[in-house]
Amino acid sequence: MTRILLLLVFISFQLQAQQILPEKQRAEVVDQILKDRFNNLLPKLMDDTGFDMWILISREYNEDPILKTMLPATWLNARRRTILVFYRDKEKNTIEKLAVARYNFGENIVSAWNKDKEPNQWKALMQIIEDRKPKAIGLNYSDSFNICDGLVKTDYDAFMSYLPKQFKANVKSAEQLAIGWIETRTKTEMVIYNQLVDITHNIIAEAFSEKVITAGITTTTDVEWWMRDKVTDLGLETWFHPTVDVQRTAEVLGNHLYAFSDRPENMVILPGDLVHCDFGITYLRLNTDCQELAYVLKPNETKPPKFLVDALKDGNRVQDIFTSNFETGKTGNEVLAESLSESKAEGLRPSIYTHPLGTYGHSSGTTLGMWDSQGGVPITGDYPLHVNTVYAIELNTTVTIPEWKRDIRIMLEEAGFWGEDGFKYVNGRQTKLLTIPRVKEHQGN
Repeated sequence: MTRILLLLVFISFQLQAQQILPEKQRAEVVDQILKDRFNNLLPKLMDDTGFDMWILISREYNEDPILKTMLPATWLNARRRTILVFYRDKEKNTIEKLAVARYNFGENIVSAWNKDKEPNQWKALMQIIEDRKPKAIGLNYSDSFNICDGLVKTDYDAFMSYLPKQFKANVKSAEQLAIGWIETRTKTEMVIYNQLVDITHNIIAEAFSEKVITAGITTTTDVEWWMRDKVTDLGLETWFHPTVDVQRTAEVLGNHLYAFSDRPENMVILPGDLVHCDFGITYLRLNTDCQELAYVLKPNETKPPKFLVDALKDGNRVQDIFTSNFETGKTGNEVLAESLSESKAEGLRPSIYTHPLGTYGHSSGTTLGMWDSQGGVPITGDYPLHVNTVYAIELNTTVTIPEWKRDIRIMLEEAGFWGEDGFKYVNGRQTKLLTIPRVKEHQGN
């Protein structure tokens, strides 16, 4: 059994046990995943995008976002000026992974610079290029995809000044290759992703319980910081500060739908509130992004009111319509337009703002709407949907609640995977409101 398969078995066991790995084991997993991606994923991506050489250049503390995802587990930053060269020989079915640096780049990429023989790092890089004579050299610059625009001007200028004239016309933006590297998930990563989302769901479930929230005392800000502390205590990180907000009757709150920038802080959570959170964690170099809802039971209530249960069903229906329109090769704008049209035809009032999710929280890939761009997103929304990609299925639907004399938003977000067999949620989705406190089952004699 190969080491990567052994890791899969080990991770699967850990998933069932819900353990978070200690740092040493995390490092082993990260490096093995990188090895798999370099040796098996990268050659295919280079072939698909037509590059036989990909060059990444970074300096310490000013890393290219793509290069950061390639750092060995024990490297937290690049060192001095780090230059990586990937050379793909399709005919021989080989890929060279070279570092024009004083050190090996971990165990996966070997140093290809002897400074004693050639003191000039740029000249050492040029010798590698001249020896291999690449037809298409990819550099990381991009107008529209921020993560793919990591090559700074000074390094670009230096590279082009040293590059022999006969290769200058071969230099192209590696945008498509870089997006592919960022957005594509491997089988091993998807085993891990299931665990990540499960951990995220468990933290939310605990936050939205009587263990954390005492109605009439606990504030939304208290819950936000409890979530931050919980993540820290688990030895994990958040990639954004969580938000918690409430919706309630117009008499108490007013007929106000929160915008994304003006949610009030320190609101005391009360019985009868619909509580919402936006929360994500980082673990093993992957990210989650989740929004869920809970209802604070009033005295003598044992379940949420039917109008809120039905409102959640409307949110789930928008999810179903949206994900049913996923199709490889469709653009994000096409999926968005079809989904909004079908949802509105059913009498729903949707807003869809789904983004790629993975190595970064707001990752590279196709954009499927933004909260302030429901007519489509230029350029990034025109990028096609590819298999083996993960998205934060983020959306809401507005629902009129006569009992509250106002509209509310059912805001939902879950990690979803698009693969060869179609769409699936990475670790399920919310179809039932959490209750605060939890309703205890009493057994009779």
